[in-house]
Amino acid sequence: MKEIYIGVDVGSVSTNVVAIDRNVNVLFKTYIRTNGQPIDSVKEGVKQLKETLGDVKVLGVGTTGSGRQLAGAILGADVVKNEITAHATATIHFVPDVRTIFEIGGQDSKIIIIKDQMVVDFAMNTVCAAGTGSFLDHQAERLKIPIEQFGDLALSATRPVRIAGRCTVFAESDMIAKQQFGFSKAEIIRGLCDALVRNYLNNVGRGKNLEPPFVFQGGVAANKGIRAAFERELQSKIIVPEHFNVMGAIGSAILAKDYIEKTKARTNFRGFDAADIDFSTSSFECKGCSNRCEVVKVSMEGKVIAMWGDRCGKWTNSL
Repeated sequence: MKEIYIGVDVGSVSTNVVAIDRNVNVLFKTYIRTNGQPIDSVKEGVKQLKETLGDVKVLGVGTTGSGRQLAGAILGADVVKNEITAHATATIHFVPDVRTIFEIGGQDSKIIIIKDQMVVDFAMNTVCAAGTGSFLDHQAERLKIPIEQFGDLALSATRPVRIAGRCTVFAESDMIAKQQFGFSKAEIIRGLCDALVRNYLNNVGRGKNLEPPFVFQGGVAANKGIRAAFERELQSKIIVPEHFNVMGAIGSAILAKDYIEKTKARTNFRGFDAADIDFSTSSFECKGCSNRCEVVKVSMEGKVIAMWGDRCGKWTNSL
């Protein structure tokens, strides 16, 4: 029977589930659109894992992403870590000498600075959508071009076109103007890729000491045009890992593995049957102090199994 560690990364756009063995070989991975239903997407990912791998022994589970607390409660995670730690852990494993990590997802983006295999600095952009996967999806739809062809079209452009990339509204307005001036879709797409990279480096990377080796991951790393724009801007090779779109999930699985091996603990994994259990979430405002924290509760079969959101830990620690 295979022995595995499960990693789950729940984001606003996608939910990624992976399984690794003791040697961090990726045995299974899936990339599922969250569609505003994180509980259903986590259940679907776990079901796919079970159907693909068959009978396995789960040694540990880790969760990360914006929905990590919820996923951890549903699955019985042993480790619940933030995205910075998870992405850095996976990247350091596959590219040990990495110095700078570019991660661009569906709704946010981040830069992680590594020195001696340790995170020494990072920055995140969660305010403006310019440069994220959702913005690229929107522009591909508006231009009537499948997003899968975006990168190849950008590479086919023979001349650059400058697109204003400071924000989503300016970029879109400038693209429309360039279309009206007669520039081709390929040229406009290349200009958009260059603009998004400039915006990313000038905002998320502002004040950061960016040094190679550079590793580019997240869903947007599939776009060859963005990768080429990074290489033009930085005048350096950009490494895209094999599992670029599920690195957060891999990192959380590695963290679970390290925790279980270090503590010799038994996993809290609820089992694959958890995918068939009905979970519900609710929230309330704690009036215990002036903070007025919103406390989120997750219930299973009428029993509260997890709570978070209170700054003092009054409710979190009550279970």
